[in-house]
Amino acid sequence: MTGTAARYLYLARHGEASPDESELTDTGRRQAALLGQRLRGIPLTAIHHGPLVRAEQTARLAGEQLDGVPCRRSEAAGDYVPYLPTRAELPPEAADDWGEFLDRFTAEERQQGPGLAAKALAEFTGPVGGDEPRHELVVTHNFLVGWLVRAAFEAPKWRWLGINHAHAALTVIRYTPERPPAVLLFNDTGHLPAGLRWTGFPPELHV
Repeated sequence: MTGTAARYLYLARHGEASPDESELTDTGRRQAALLGQRLRGIPLTAIHHGPLVRAEQTARLAGEQLDGVPCRRSEAAGDYVPYLPTRAELPPEAADDWGEFLDRFTAEERQQGPGLAAKALAEFTGPVGGDEPRHELVVTHNFLVGWLVRAAFEAPKWRWLGINHAHAALTVIRYTPERPPAVLLFNDTGHLPAGLRWTGFPPELHV
């Protein structure tokens, strides 16, 4: 069935996590609460989150700032390699570095990722049925944000690489019937005070 109403997809990376990634830090919890406050007034129908603790905690803390928006766990919103490019697909100047980066992932991660990435496209993108626009938040990880932004621009599949997202930053993609997707916001940290922005990024990239 072809969608007849617009979908507004709000994408957020989880808040800052502890070194072992078992929970959010105090900074991460503050980031998550401020993300929820940023989304007050948006008629969200659901908060989808990946299965890892840092995503679940971020979704729950953000949801506490909203009125009764259900949280839903989704494997498709998890942390995985969405597409494994061949060396020939990569720009020559970046092939060595990205090849070394991708070699860190296990065979299982390489096998599972593409299927989950296809599932994410099916679950979270495109117009929806009915007469009313749908607004949904997906609390996820850096790789999936890059994958969905890449897909919105119809960029090559390898181009999820190099798209980096700050903790609890906000990206919004609109899917309108009979129009290409529109990236309305990307990596917006306007709801975070300066001290909570760009966690996890090198100091020279803090702006």
